[in-house]
Amino acid sequence: MSFIAIEELNKHIGETVAVAGWVTRVRRSGKIAFLQLRDGTGFIQGVLVRSEVSEEVFDLAKGLSQESSLIVSGEVRADDRSPSGVELSVQDLQLVAAPTEEYPITPKEHGVDFLMERRHLYLRHKTPWAVMRIRDELERALHDFFTERGFVRFDAPLFMPTAVEGTTNLFEINLFDEDEAYLSQSGQLYAEAGALALGKVYTFGPTFRAEKSKTRKHLLEFWMIEPEVAYLEHEGNMQLQEEMLSYLLGRVLEERKIELDMLNRDTSKLEPTANGDFPRLSYDEALKLLAKKGEVLEWGDDFGAPHETILGEAFDRPVMIHSWPTQTKAFYMQPFDDDPSRVKCNDVIAPEGYGELIGGSQRIHDYELLKSRIEEHNLPLEAFAWYLDLRKYGSVPHSGYGMGLERTLAWITGLSHLREVIPFPRMLTRMYP
Repeated sequence: MSFIAIEELNKHIGETVAVAGWVTRVRRSGKIAFLQLRDGTGFIQGVLVRSEVSEEVFDLAKGLSQESSLIVSGEVRADDRSPSGVELSVQDLQLVAAPTEEYPITPKEHGVDFLMERRHLYLRHKTPWAVMRIRDELERALHDFFTERGFVRFDAPLFMPTAVEGTTNLFEINLFDEDEAYLSQSGQLYAEAGALALGKVYTFGPTFRAEKSKTRKHLLEFWMIEPEVAYLEHEGNMQLQEEMLSYLLGRVLEERKIELDMLNRDTSKLEPTANGDFPRLSYDEALKLLAKKGEVLEWGDDFGAPHETILGEAFDRPVMIHSWPTQTKAFYMQPFDDDPSRVKCNDVIAPEGYGELIGGSQRIHDYELLKSRIEEHNLPLEAFAWYLDLRKYGSVPHSGYGMGLERTLAWITGLSHLREVIPFPRMLTRMYP
């Protein structure tokens, strides 16, 4: 037997089809039974009229419990009230498996901890279902964006010999009592090697930060997209970031309207981003804006979450903060030729209080300068010998950036916590399931 996916049923109006799925709810009203069904691609209502089916089928429908798996046959009918535009007039049912005990997640309200303890089951429900579909679209859009522009996917290792940015938030691994390694904070350094071999590359995979944070914007394990491009300088790097975000938002708005509606997301707040034209403020201009809002910082101070929120809420699309003080940023960032107290880097801050989405920079391409910066940051030169090698043999200006997938997805979906936008969150207080 061949089955039609629920998301494809609107192409089969008037036809009799078979759908394989699960029951999310059963409602009875006299001689009519209403089955709420899902199959992984969508949700639909099946209607059984007692006079139109056998007594056996009607009794089976009435006795179905939540998450019973079954095969449903019936005629697809147009229904303007349905999000999918159709409903199924059920003619036959075949039970595949009934739950062996009562399903724990009922239609009533449940607390966050209750749902997170049962994340493996909660993924079946509408909110996480919609989020994971949008996540899938976002990931595929990322690959399409870079493929269309001639980038090569380049896989960086997850075991690292030392830190990329700072040594205080590393997960240390004991390698059989022989040596130490660390879970990756970023694939950037390896992507730089890839860019000098292949021109334009991007890495995409999990990264790890050992931060003892319980805020809604942090996970111990999250996913990063990190492009790196040879012969690309600071301004071009910012332009690439803008083009990417505009592409991603346009794609999700076009392809995942049903899912965004299911999440009650106000898409009018996302549409400006799809049009590009991001505002760009220097670090000094950002300080002045913050001061006008009552947040006075000293030159050289980094921005915290409240400052990012103020900056993000000042615009209807992401804002780029560039030309940061050298002292606040990582060792590998290229300083301005006429002002070494500043580096050629930028952060992209999302609207609506979602904070930093992207951090990017032009990388130092001079061997001696990079060596001195590694020493200034008290990092072990021997661990970075291979990274310095990249500057010995035909070094060129090059740039890149990293975007956190979960923060971007939280902003797109309008959800408040990163734990909601990754299938199984890993947090200071959450390791199960």
